[in-house]
Amino acid sequence: MKNIWIINEYAGSPFHGAGTRHYYLGRELMRRGYKVYIITNSYSHILINPPMVENAFKIELIDGLNYVWVKVPRYKHAHDKKRFAKSLVFTAKLLKLPLPGMGKPEVIVASSPELFPVISGYILAKKQKVKFIFEVRDIWPLQIIELGGYSKYHPFIALLQWLENFAYKRADAVISLLPNALEHMKAHGLREDKFHYIPNGISLEEINKIEPLEEKVREMIPKGKFIVGYTGTIGHSNALEYLVSAARLLQEEKDIHFLIVGEGKDKERLMRMSEELGLSNVSFLPAIPKRQVQSLLREFVDACYMGLMNSPLFQFGISSNKLFDYFYSGKPIIYAVNSSNRPVDEAGAGISVPAGNPEAIAEAILKLKAMSPEEREEMGRRGREYVIANHNWEILAQKFLKAIG
Repeated sequence: MKNIWIINEYAGSPFHGAGTRHYYLGRELMRRGYKVYIITNSYSHILINPPMVENAFKIELIDGLNYVWVKVPRYKHAHDKKRFAKSLVFTAKLLKLPLPGMGKPEVIVASSPELFPVISGYILAKKQKVKFIFEVRDIWPLQIIELGGYSKYHPFIALLQWLENFAYKRADAVISLLPNALEHMKAHGLREDKFHYIPNGISLEEINKIEPLEEKVREMIPKGKFIVGYTGTIGHSNALEYLVSAARLLQEEKDIHFLIVGEGKDKERLMRMSEELGLSNVSFLPAIPKRQVQSLLREFVDACYMGLMNSPLFQFGISSNKLFDYFYSGKPIIYAVNSSNRPVDEAGAGISVPAGNPEAIAEAILKLKAMSPEEREEMGRRGREYVIANHNWEILAQKFLKAIG
């Protein structure tokens, strides 16, 4: 049986939370006869249910996939300096993996954003005499420079830059979740023929496991309104203050209502903002289980909002799981993101507006509301067809196998 090792410090599963990209990719690879090891941290700030790991390593079988949990120190939050100490511990322990029990891999994949494990992944690949693949989910150190305000000459940033360049030059192939990252990667040493674009995706099997909304949630949703909905994390990067500002501009439109569903650090601030503005057309609902999201979108939402803060990082494009949920729901989308790729326009599934522009968001809402139900349904149908054709894990797994060739 062919064996693939995927090193990802932030891998998770539907039970553990966090990133499920490699869980769904691994399931598809498993169906094609591969044995998959997902090598990840025992703890990260995005894990909802961290595993109990007493020894240095714990191998756990989850839905046919082999998870190798590497015991690492805990830290408080994403910006805690101890996070990088954790990454160094993880990197060092990779060289002490329980190899006899894991079998010989055919390929080793090291997935960003953390760059220290690139070194261990490369060393392991050389020792095993197998291919080394570098997967880029976020471009570091550029993201730290842009969002954290660090100088590119800072010693730590310079070290990360060396690691990024090393990975591009030494990898047998580079997989990017960002469609337009090639020029950046070429500038840092990547050969063009090594580049492969493989975005995030949806599992049709999983997304069709739909549960009805709980009655208490149903009762919180206004009836007889044109509802603009948002579901997911409520954080600064999601640019929801602009949606609330659009609600203020449309507060005289009594048949339009805004529904923000989820939890996050920005929720209390946005609730205060809504209250201070005296908005009766905005409702905040608690987070709902993943399997109830499609019930909410299909039954109650007329248009979905997808926004991000304006950032030069989006010049490389985005690959958002939230957007794929919206597409699959069959509802039109208001896309308020300044990204180089324009998936909503490409699909013909909604209206794209500039990031951070409440007036443009309000105008898009009025435009969608003025359409006939049939026109909105046609938009939604195109979005669903687009996501099935371009972001189905069955198709993406084939692209992955071709990339690691």
